[in-house]
Amino acid sequence: MTEVRSIATQAQPAQEPENLPHNIEAEQQLLGAILTNNDVYDRVSPIVKPEHFFEPLHARIYEIAAARIQKNALASPVTLKAFLEEDEGLKALGGPAYLVRLAGAAISAYAARDYAQMIQDLAIRRDLMALGRDITSRAATMEVDVEPRDQIVDAEQRLYQLGEQGHAARGFQSFLKAVTDAVNVAAAAYQRDGGLAGVSTGLIDLDRKLGGLHRSDLLILAGRPSMGKTSLATNMAFSIARSYRKGTLPSGIEGAVNGGVVGFFSLEMSAEQLAARILSEAAEVPSEQIRRGDMTEGEFRRLVEAAKELESCPLYIDDTPALPIGQVAARARRLKRTHGLDVLFIDYLQLLRGSGRSENRVNEVSEITQGLKAIAKELDIPVIALSQLSRQVENREDKRPQLADLRESGSIEQDADVVMFVYREEYYREREKPGDHDLEKMAQWQAAMEAVHGRAEVIIGKQRHGPIGSVELAFEGRFTRFGNLVKAWQEGADPGF
Repeated sequence: MTEVRSIATQAQPAQEPENLPHNIEAEQQLLGAILTNNDVYDRVSPIVKPEHFFEPLHARIYEIAAARIQKNALASPVTLKAFLEEDEGLKALGGPAYLVRLAGAAISAYAARDYAQMIQDLAIRRDLMALGRDITSRAATMEVDVEPRDQIVDAEQRLYQLGEQGHAARGFQSFLKAVTDAVNVAAAAYQRDGGLAGVSTGLIDLDRKLGGLHRSDLLILAGRPSMGKTSLATNMAFSIARSYRKGTLPSGIEGAVNGGVVGFFSLEMSAEQLAARILSEAAEVPSEQIRRGDMTEGEFRRLVEAAKELESCPLYIDDTPALPIGQVAARARRLKRTHGLDVLFIDYLQLLRGSGRSENRVNEVSEITQGLKAIAKELDIPVIALSQLSRQVENREDKRPQLADLRESGSIEQDADVVMFVYREEYYREREKPGDHDLEKMAQWQAAMEAVHGRAEVIIGKQRHGPIGSVELAFEGRFTRFGNLVKAWQEGADPGF
């Protein structure tokens, strides 16, 4: 043990500005264990990285040893000597003999993970201290274009990244890891009988077209007023939250094995109005009757039972109006940290605000869509943002929306992974009703209305990783509810309401 202390004394970095948390002995003994038994590396590599070492020389030794072990080559004091002979840090500590002394200070293999965890924990503490100094320095510096709120959001984001990833920056990852993640996603879909790789929307035909809602994707759900954008979004949100089941994921961590925890930013409607819509769907009582209290005893009983069932649903609503995109990101991070978060809905995109630095609305919307995509990637969740369409749809004979109809379409279309449009022909047919005196036109109109009654379309105008096309859904206007449409050859089947 005396020898270890003497090594530790030699390895102390000269004139550190602060007494930062570190444990040189733990670093030396872990490196010694790796150099004497390369199998130890496989146990500790998921925990400790080169940047976690306090002593820069130790980080270089670990990095070279890791590179050799990954190529199935031996990493020992003798083999590493050739790579480090000219290293100034090693020369200062006695040259290659230092590597031999490290091997002599090795700990037993069973304790290696504990030492690795200690080294990582100390590195995180140092990162926290550095972040604290940076926050203090920025707060003390008065800048015209930087408000304290912006600094709070930035600090919260960096803290979240530190907590999630164990270090301040993600950086590059190997292609091998990316391929492994892709294979794991494919395996998860295959194990569901070729079903979904993502979270189910509860709508069978839409799931088949999209493969579910995929993590890190930004999905835009657009439509003209009264098409049912919010209804479709609340239907999906309720379905995902209702089917939530917690369990152990293939990666070994706990998470949603079915459904998920849902966050819903309702910038247009209050939380109470949104809840009334979900209650209307669940209890099968028209939402206007719920608002007026005009219900039979049976309907009221169904409403109460539905409310009790919904109490346990992990659906969280934020109805703060005109939120800046930075605040949306901060609140989403906070929700994930406190309750978990698997899917995020935004109703709707045009009601969000940018950072306030741009006077151009197109640039502001571009900042918002880029921010939403960043949230999807950072939190590793699907983000569904609702969007309004321009009035030019109304001027066409065919009212089906197109990508060009998106307001400020350039940035929205560019940043989104999926763009979907809600379209109900019934809405437009109702407004074409002829006069009662024209019996022939009235008969044609009634026939046309019967053909489109209770039907809706979700038109997939863009899908980065899949096909485009149209999905037919059933729509019950009384309960603002979308469901699976029963085809002619499926008569008698459950529509999925």
